[in-house]
Parts: sequence; structure tokens; C-alpha cells
Amino acid sequence: MRDWPWYGHLALAVIIFIVAFLFYFKPRNQKIQEIRAERIKIEQEVARLQAKKKQLDQIEKELAQLNTTLKELETIIPDKKEIFNILRRIQQLAYDSRLNIIKFIPQREVPQEFFAEQPISIEITGNYHNLALFFDRLSRFTRLFTINSFAIKSLREQSEALTISANFIARTYIFREQPPPQKPPAARRKK
Repeated sequence: MRDWPWYGHLALAVIIFIVAFLFYFKPRNQKIQEIRAERIKIEQEVARLQAKKKQLDQIEKELAQLNTTLKELETIIPDKKEIFNILRRIQQLAYDSRLNIIKFIPQREVPQEFFAEQPISIEITGNYHNLALFFDRLSRFTRLFTINSFAIKSLREQSEALTISANFIARTYIFREQPPPQKPPAARRKK
């Protein structure tokens, strides 16, 4: 090899370079190209997932807000019957207002599309100012109430604490997940 002319050395170097290129650098270059293509795919996937994560974070934030709103609404319109608790609270409001509950009769529930009305017939005795105080406290109650069929009359035998009697129907509401069942078509035609 020492005796070779310069172009022989050059030819050997070219042959070694070509062999190295074909068997080492070309497969490596293909591998590098595959890795680059895979990296681009992964970067696109990461960008897509980051966009979905951003959407998911927004949805979770909205869900948390809706859950908070739902909890607030459940205090106003709960999803279960609480007649015993309502009776106890109304009795406490009446007691705090110096009124006597004479009658407290829950009536049949009236189903609506997404809620049900629970009418409660109530009769109380006391004086006018205490009755006004009772209704003021009832208006600040966390549960939603409406008052219907309100009537006041004076008592025959009056004292300083007992001058009037009031009858009314207090309506509270219960949230329903499912709408009420539809009447069968045959039942509708009979009317």
C-alpha cells in the first residue's frame, strides 16, 4: 500500500467513503428521517392534546361553576321531600315570631315538568305585627315558598298576644330529575 500512487490512495479512500456511506451513513440518515417524521407526528399529537387539555380545563371550570350553582339551587329547591324539616323550620319561625300553628297539613304533591309543588295548608294565630314578622322571616328562608289563598280574620276572644287567625297555603317546590309520566292517549280522549 505504500507503493501505490496517490490516485490509488484516493480511490481506496473513495471506496471506503462509498462503503461507509452505503452501509453506515445512509441507514443512519434514513433512521434520522424516520425519527424526525415521528417527532413531528408526536409534536402534532402533543399540540392536539394540549388543545384538548385546554378545552378539558375549561369544561372542568364550567362544571365546577355549574355544581356550585346546582348546590345553591338545591338549597332553594331540593331534590327530595323534606316535609318534616319544613314543618320544624316553619314551627321555629312561628315560635320566633310569637305565633301559634293551629293546623299544618301537607297536601298531595302536584307534579310539573321538572319539579313538583308541595302545597301545605297552614293556620296560625297571633297578632298582626307578629304575622308580618313571620312572613318577613319566611321570605328570607333558604327554601323557595309561595303563599296562596291567604285569609285573615279576627278572633272572637282576643288577648294582647292573640288577635287574628290566618289561613293560607304555602307552596314549596321539589326538583325532579325525570319529567312526570305521560298519560296514555286513551285516558286523554275520555275527557
